[in-house]
Formats: sequence, structure tokens, C-alpha cells
Amino acid sequence: MLSGLIRLSIRYHGIVMTLAALLLAYGGFRIATAGLDMFPEFAPKKVIIQTEAPGLSPGQVEVLISRPIELAIAGLANLQLTRSESIQGLSVVTATFDEASDLFRNRQLVSERLANLPGRLPATAGPPVVLPLSSSSATVLTLGLNANDGDLLNLRTVADWTIVPRLLAIPGVADVNVFGGSIKQLQIQVNPLQLQRFNTGLNEVIQAVSEAIRQRGSGFVETDNQRMTLQLTGLPVSPVEFEQLVIKREHGQNITLAQLASVGYGPEPPFSAAQIQGEAGIILMVIGQYGANTLSVSRRIEQALEALQPLFKQQGISLHPHLFRPADYIETSVNKLSGHLLLGGLFVLITLYAFLFNLRTAIIAALAIPLSLVGAIVVLLEYGVNLNVMVLGGLAIALGEVVDDAIIDTENIFRRLRQNHQSATPLPADQVIHSASLEVRGSVVYASFIVALVFVPLLTLDGIAGRLFAPLGQAYILAILMSLLTALILTPALSYLLLTGGKGSLSDPPLMRFIKPLYHNLLSWVIKHFRVVALCCFAICLASLAAIPGFSNKFLPELRE
Repeated sequence: MLSGLIRLSIRYHGIVMTLAALLLAYGGFRIATAGLDMFPEFAPKKVIIQTEAPGLSPGQVEVLISRPIELAIAGLANLQLTRSESIQGLSVVTATFDEASDLFRNRQLVSERLANLPGRLPATAGPPVVLPLSSSSATVLTLGLNANDGDLLNLRTVADWTIVPRLLAIPGVADVNVFGGSIKQLQIQVNPLQLQRFNTGLNEVIQAVSEAIRQRGSGFVETDNQRMTLQLTGLPVSPVEFEQLVIKREHGQNITLAQLASVGYGPEPPFSAAQIQGEAGIILMVIGQYGANTLSVSRRIEQALEALQPLFKQQGISLHPHLFRPADYIETSVNKLSGHLLLGGLFVLITLYAFLFNLRTAIIAALAIPLSLVGAIVVLLEYGVNLNVMVLGGLAIALGEVVDDAIIDTENIFRRLRQNHQSATPLPADQVIHSASLEVRGSVVYASFIVALVFVPLLTLDGIAGRLFAPLGQAYILAILMSLLTALILTPALSYLLLTGGKGSLSDPPLMRFIKPLYHNLLSWVIKHFRVVALCCFAICLASLAAIPGFSNKFLPELRE
């Protein structure tokens, strides 16, 4: 099979070259349009339930809200763990499911259990809400807003009713958390002395106001040819209209709300605060959806914010768009890694030329680097794997390995062609290239699979470590296999195209002529003192093993993004 594959690649070398060029072009297009992320999705399969309970203490939240929710979802299929956090006015319950389960089915099961729960919760508590799916990196972008005139009420209104809905409409945005500012609300502040003076209870005020603002269906009027729906109008909406509400009638006189309370707009009691460069403002944390690409979503958000610039100027709002932007870290990492890959490729090319002393052979071997890496990236992208730091790390590790197969094949072909040129009865070049490739093909295939198998254990890890490091192993293994494919198909075709035109010298390259005597002397000394060398190697291995317990260990290196 391998013999036929090599023979076909030599015979149809033009087609092979065309296909390689198309792969590079298509791969370049996919890489240019692909999104980038910081890490792969490594968060466990979990569903977070949040319930607001204004006025309740942490103990009351735990007993009246968190515990009923935990009991309601207990026994769900694939449920592994349930945890809750109860603070003043807020309950957060986290349900963790098995890794092999379907996350969307888990959310559906939880929602079905929560559907009948509100009747068992306190009347003042809100309904349990399943939070939107968010990515492992969570925050895609953090931005800030300042009001030039210091009006935090208007600033929060613009944020809640204009900016947040616009950001939520962007594909890939799961939620927008708003901190700081003052939420505008119409407040009725009752005066206890006036209640006592008019002999009115607080519950009477609450009931009267509730009845006044309740939306009621008024039915319809039906005639011979149409039906007209009735709608109740005249409900109070402004402070003046609320002040005119009649709370009760006593001794022939109306007691209005204005006599019992002050009505006006004011800020809601704050639940959070934010400052930007020492000035009070609003912080917006944009949360990415599960599986969304951080870099792509960040750029869409920035485009939306750019479209809102006229509004910011009109409202006197200062925008701080880059308080925290993980995409900066991604772009910096990719740029640096790309530069290192190019530099590594250049060093490989220089090294190959120094040892082979032939520019064409160096180019043939060096071409395995871009083809192998691009081929691996294309396969990953086609299978829906986003590019991230771990994938790029796997490709960087494979940089020195992907060229090995091509070097072995190219060097043997080059040597056999030189010998054939010096022969009295030279054979056809395609036959020489075919024979030279088959000579080393077995060892190349075995070595490639052995190197790839070293990273297979990464694919068997479970938990967070498995989800985090599996893409690194996948990228490395794919790059090695693509380098093997390149050596099998492209290297013989390129050798036939570039190495069959001239005659070379049978003598070794200058660098090899300098190194061989040194290596011969060193090898002779090692053979004579084999026991000493073996004992030194054994001692070094023992020392290395003894030093392992003293190493500090971390799950991830320090990231200074």
C-alpha cells in the first residue's frame, strides 16, 4: 500500500503539488476567519438557579428558598452534586451533573422541577431563574460608563434600557451584569405621623395603590358585525396622579395619598456600587455564551459600542471600553506564538541547510512544517474545535517533530540520487526516489505512531484536566499524523521535482566532515569506558527522580493577562 502511494505521488507530482497549494490556501483562509479563545470549555456540566428574596435574612433564605429548591431537584437523572449559597435577599443553587450527560437536557429537567415550585416559596420571593449558559472564561468584556453631569439615575436608565438590550442582541452574549448607578423608581414614602393622624393603616395604603395600578381586562362589546375590545385607561403613572389617589373616605371627606405620604422619583436602594478612576459610574460585565468564541464576540461588542457613540455624546456619557478585555491576551499570545513559529521554522531551515549543504533539500524538508500544522488546524476547525491557547501550544510542541519524517526521507533520497548520478549505469530518477523512500518508510511510520501515542493519555483524562488538556493532545497528534502523510506523499513528489536535475558530490557536507571525527572519538571513548558512562547515567536518573517531590506544582502557570 505504501509502495503504491509513493509511486502515485511521484508519477502525479503536479497534482500533488497543486493539492498541497490548495490546502495551504484553504487553511490560510480558515485560520484568518476562525475565532480564537483563551481556553477550551473546561467548566463542569452544571445548572445554576438564582432566586431573589428582598428583605429576607441569610438564614431565612436558606430555610425558605434554598432548601426547597434543593429538595425539588433532588433525584434528577445524572445529578451528582447540589450546592447552595444563601446571602441576604439572594439564593444561588448549583446543580452539577455527570460529564457524559447532555447539558441542555439537564437544564430542561431542572426547569420542569422548578415550574411547580413558586407556590411553595414566600410571597415576597421572585421565581427561581435558571441562569443563562455561560462560557468557562465567563467575562468576555468589562466596560465602564461615567456621566459627565454626575446624574447616575439617567446613566443607569440609559444602561438598562438602551445599552444592555443592544448587547444582549449580539450573537454569543449570554448575559450582561450591571453594577453601580441608581435605578430610577417611583417611590411612595409614607409618613407614620400622618397615618396616625388620619387613623389609617399601612395595609390600607398598600391595598389602595395596588388596586389603582392593577391592569384589568374589561371584556368586549359585540355588535352585529364586529367585536370591540374594551381597555381601561386613566391609570396613574406620574407622581401628581398618584398623590390624587383616594385612600379612604372618612366623615364625608376624602383622604388622599398626598396627605399620607410623599410621592416622587428616587433611586432604588443600592445593591452594588462602582467607581471608574475614582469617579462613581457603572460597570458592565458582558458574559459569553457557552461555546461562544471570545475574540469574535469581543469584536462584535466593540462594533455595537461604536454604533452607540452618537448616543453617548448626546447623553454626555463617557465610555471606558477596555477595563478588562481577555481578547487582548488572546491576540498577544497568538501574535507572539506566530512569531515564535516563524522563527522556529527559520532555525529549522538554517539547520537543515547547514547539515545537508543543499538549499533544495532544506526547502523540501522545511515545507513539512506549514503543511503539517495547517493540515492539523483545518481538521480541528472542520470538527468544530475552536482555536485556543492549548491548541496553539500543542502545535508549538509539535514544531520540532513534524519535520523529522521529511528530513529522514529527503536525506536518504538525496544521498541515493547522488550515488545514482555517480553510477556507471544510472537508474531512472523516479525509481531511485521510490526505492529510497521505501528504505526508510517502515522506521518513519513506526516512529511517528510511537511519538503520537505518547500523547494519547492526555485524551483519557477526565474532569477539568481532561477538558483543558485534551485539545493540546489532539493538536499534537494530528500534527504528527499530518507530517507522516506529508512525508509519504509530498516529499517524494518534491524530491522528484527539485532534486533530479543535477549531479551532486559524493563527499559529505562541510559540517558533517567536521563533526564525524569528533563523534568517532567520543563514541570510541564511551565504548572503552562503558561502565563509567552507565553508572553516571544511572546516578543522574536517580537524582532526577529524587528531585521530583521537591518540585512545586500548579494546575496552570501564572497568567499575566
